[in-house]
Amino acid sequence: MIAEAHGLSPVICSALGEMRVGDWEGMTLDDLRQSPTFHQFNQSRSTVRPPGGELMLETQTRMVTQLERLHLQHPSETVAIVSHGDPIRSTLAYYLGIPLDFIQRLEIDTASVSQLERSESGTRVLYLNHTAETPQ
Repeated sequence: MIAEAHGLSPVICSALGEMRVGDWEGMTLDDLRQSPTFHQFNQSRSTVRPPGGELMLETQTRMVTQLERLHLQHPSETVAIVSHGDPIRSTLAYYLGIPLDFIQRLEIDTASVSQLERSESGTRVLYLNHTAETPQ
């Protein structure tokens, strides 16, 4: 819908997708709550790997790497990225300098908008979890 409104076609980029959770893929939250590893994961996102999945640091690294590539490809353009809660949280944590163990403190609602701005002096987070009309 975002691309269509601007006469563009969406480009799917797996590097901007959901965290790879391995053996937890397809499990319900009720099922996961039975796992001690799931509780450890939620308490220490920086060091606990979902069985067969990726560390949150790996999610953050692929997200930030892809955003940096996109900036180089579109240096003076606005680029919209659509992803999932934890990858978005990890990306915002990187640019805000927040440890990954604290990302659950960042609220990211479904269909919310967060905005980064690149400049010569670096990247700024202009807003996060915006759920009303996008500010100009």
